[in-house]
Amino acid sequence: MGSGARASPGGAELGGSGEPERLGAQARWPLGAVPGAEMATFFGEVVVAPSRSGVDDEEEAREETPEDREIRRELEKKREVDVHWTLKSGATAESSAGEPFVCSRFIVAIGHNAAAFLSSFILDSVCWEVVGVVKLWNEWCRASNTTNVLPTDSFCLFYRLISDPTVLLCQCSCYVAEDQQFQWLEKVFGCMQKEGLQVTILSTCPVADYKTQESTLTLPSPFLKALKTKEFKEHVCCPLLEQPNIVRDLPAAVLSYCQVWQIPAVLYQCYTDVIKLDTVTIEAFKPLLSSKSLRSLVKDASESTKILKKLLTTNETHNNIYI
Repeated sequence: MGSGARASPGGAELGGSGEPERLGAQARWPLGAVPGAEMATFFGEVVVAPSRSGVDDEEEAREETPEDREIRRELEKKREVDVHWTLKSGATAESSAGEPFVCSRFIVAIGHNAAAFLSSFILDSVCWEVVGVVKLWNEWCRASNTTNVLPTDSFCLFYRLISDPTVLLCQCSCYVAEDQQFQWLEKVFGCMQKEGLQVTILSTCPVADYKTQESTLTLPSPFLKALKTKEFKEHVCCPLLEQPNIVRDLPAAVLSYCQVWQIPAVLYQCYTDVIKLDTVTIEAFKPLLSSKSLRSLVKDASESTKILKKLLTTNETHNNIYI
């Protein structure tokens, strides 16, 4: 079971009651647990899975051959997350690793539809510049450190507003595996000053994952729900996420990180019944354009429509190759 952030009864806040078990930390249940196996007693508890072989970890370590260790090291190295910052002309973040840069607003779009929303309604090549890329590999994606990407590519790019360098955007359409999420968080947020930082997260999720007493067939899909940290005090642009719903994967990891570090953050999750790049799903995020963090960044509406059509046309052309 991956990391998850749970909606609390206190207004869908993460950690609404200040209890540590609501921080959305990783909770683990043993796969194929046998009767009598120890289970988690509250959300966020870490439980060590019992060994199926009947031997402890030390005995397993002694049985590992040099070839096994070499293979494991190579796999761990291959799964490392590399974040390359270019914050100044010709300078990288590594050259000023001891000097975190100031960031007042950090907007993270996770998934193809959320990333396409930023491309259509916020990003403008005249106003924004690419200042960072992520390179990672796992079973589900291979993201390179290139900035020339198609809407269907797996990529993670960072943009900075030229007129206000403290405003940062991230488009992350690549899958970040559970064992890579901590690396992603540490290497991205580790370069930022956390004081005065506010985070907005956009993501999508299948409507089938939404838990409600009603039938999901009657829900007006797509629709938005919000989940926020305790420190986020601003108005949210949609209804709050109800119990017993949770969010998973990188959106949950970012929100949990912000809760632990007491960073004001809000997650806007779009529940949709379309998994591919889709106009209706992209436009479901439009209510966020009136939010305090985004309204000053909105570009011309006519240009937004043109870019959205271009993105979808490129996506359809690319998909036709495989028909």
